[in-house]
Amino acid sequence: MAQQQQPPAVKLMSAFGSPFAHRVEVALALKGVPYELVLEDLANKSEMLLKHNPIHKSVPVLLHGDRPAICESLTIVEYVEDAFGDDGSAPRLLPAVPYERATARFWAHFIDTKILGPLWMSLWTDGEAHERFSKETKENLAILDAQLDDGNKRFFGGDALGIVDVAGCTLAQWLDPMQEAAGVRVVADDEFPALRRWAKEYTSHEVVKRSLPDQDQLVAFFAANKERFTSMVRDVLQQ
Repeated sequence: MAQQQQPPAVKLMSAFGSPFAHRVEVALALKGVPYELVLEDLANKSEMLLKHNPIHKSVPVLLHGDRPAICESLTIVEYVEDAFGDDGSAPRLLPAVPYERATARFWAHFIDTKILGPLWMSLWTDGEAHERFSKETKENLAILDAQLDDGNKRFFGGDALGIVDVAGCTLAQWLDPMQEAAGVRVVADDEFPALRRWAKEYTSHEVVKRSLPDQDQLVAFFAANKERFTSMVRDVLQQ
């Protein structure tokens, strides 16, 4: 009798359209970790999601064996780095040198807090709020663009994909579909050429391509949810 195959010890709770869950998929794939993908409908959240992420009630959520769930994408990426591939056979997501590791963490955090936050707000607002968030987004994109502007680096850490590239995935695959769906142009095609060059490198990476959503489907997704996103942003501004 054939031995019954055991399910993967790792489960990733994800949702279509989430660049944050994509970060984790890329990390797991780079490390060669088999996992079960559990897709959520964030407009109708499951009891499983609410149980394992009661604070943020969102994806991604990583379940590894009997351990409590791990939440927040960059935290999960660092866990994947530390928990898998100890034999050195898998690519590193963070540098081994402490200074370089700290620098990579800084830029990943910079992307999350200084770029993606104001970018999201700029997409679903108008008037003064849109202008303010667009200005903040572009000022910080210019700083990030300068990190790649020597023309010799494929990725932020050099020739190999790392945590900063994974953190910036929204700027590679999601930016244009979100702008099209929102009906605004925060970032023009001819702006930030180093980032545009990096985006092509990122989306053409063999491991990355496996978990990239189709851009036309992303446009449809964000367009279908435009009213909901606009309402969410309005609620944030009124707090």
